[in-house]
Amino acid sequence: MRPYELTLAAAATEIREQRLSPVELVDSVLERIDRVEPQVGAYVTVAADQARIAARGAAQEIVRGGYRGPLHGIPAGLKDLIDVAGTATTASSRVREGHRAATDSTVAARLRAAGAILAGKTHTHEFAYGLTTPQTGNAWDGGRVAGGSSGGSAVAVAAGAATFALGTDTGGSIRVPAALNGVVGLKPTYGLVPRHGVTSLSWSLDHVGPITRTVEDAALVLAVLAGHDPRDPASLHAPAVPLRPEREPDLTGVRVGVPSDYYFDHVDPEVATTVHHAIAQLEALGARLVDVSIPMTRYIQATQWGLMVPEATAYHEHTLRTVPELYQADVRILLEAGELMSAGDHLRAQRARTLMRRAWAPLLEEVDVITAPTVPMTAVPAAKETVTWPDGTTESVSDAYVRLSSPANITGVPALSVPVGHDTAGMPIGMQLLARPFGEQTLLRVGHAYEQTRPAPVLAPAA
Repeated sequence: MRPYELTLAAAATEIREQRLSPVELVDSVLERIDRVEPQVGAYVTVAADQARIAARGAAQEIVRGGYRGPLHGIPAGLKDLIDVAGTATTASSRVREGHRAATDSTVAARLRAAGAILAGKTHTHEFAYGLTTPQTGNAWDGGRVAGGSSGGSAVAVAAGAATFALGTDTGGSIRVPAALNGVVGLKPTYGLVPRHGVTSLSWSLDHVGPITRTVEDAALVLAVLAGHDPRDPASLHAPAVPLRPEREPDLTGVRVGVPSDYYFDHVDPEVATTVHHAIAQLEALGARLVDVSIPMTRYIQATQWGLMVPEATAYHEHTLRTVPELYQADVRILLEAGELMSAGDHLRAQRARTLMRRAWAPLLEEVDVITAPTVPMTAVPAAKETVTWPDGTTESVSDAYVRLSSPANITGVPALSVPVGHDTAGMPIGMQLLARPFGEQTLLRVGHAYEQTRPAPVLAPAA
């Protein structure tokens, strides 16, 4: 196995035991980037020279006995909303052309302290305001959407062009591209991972989290990222996150909620069948399946848009009025729409969110996790704008992709997407797990138990 094919956990073991040098791993990943980047376009910037210098430093430090932990010497991609000192943060937009971060974001500083190495900055749908990341091709079929807004991060991990990556998630932007590219995506509890130094889309919905090849890898990254930072007003003094999930695939006593509504409505039959098979596997591992009903479903999408749209417009108020021509058309239209929303609409959305959080609390006491498809369909062709369901209902591709992921953003609960198979076209399918606030350990345990029943992850062909 070539170094770029290793999972984070496997690479960390090899580095710790000094059977693999960070220099070898970084060189292998950079060579992989050179090979696949013309096809997938995952990166805005590749930090090759800096990565090689950092790898040599990490190798010397480890030989001298200064091993820092599982991320030491591991190359990562960071979504281009995340500030890294001395590096451009463009948000994949002409609006940010020439912008260069003066200091590290909190998450970048924590990764740097853990010894992780920046491979480069990955593409986002412009300012994270979209679900497709049009600059980037799907790692399994370059003619299909990568998903968004963290499309570059998910594709880099799926294609072996990063050992792990960070993304942001406002309505599903970690989980959607993770599902569409066959990798793992974790949206932590709101406030668990600080967002200082991360460009905002909607500050009351934004989260930062890892995209990895395995659940175990996600746990290793989350252990470094989590923790209070007073510079983020939403940052919480939260319980410590365990380093890794339990290793035994035994789910005896775990209550798994299976929704009877919403999450399996207007879902592609192949996706629904594959996810139900995965749920049956959880039951085979000892979990107890519990039928659940999702509260306030008719208000979910209106609440998501009612919160996100005006907050995004407020963030962009100055540049929207001074350089509107620099925005891509789809993003500019959404930002301009935010100027038409009333304060009353935004307040009603906030009230609906409060009621929704209260309604979800008893539901999440009845079960330990809720299972559902991550997205209702696999990656669509890049030119496809709408989807029509068998009952004649038509919705935009973006609305379809955000529909099943946004409840976790509105309520702030943690959510994990794990790959569970492929459709007949060979495109990946993801299953989503949701838990009560600060239930990351439960998510990691269930997700890790499931993935132990499946073959080891393989890299996408980066077509």
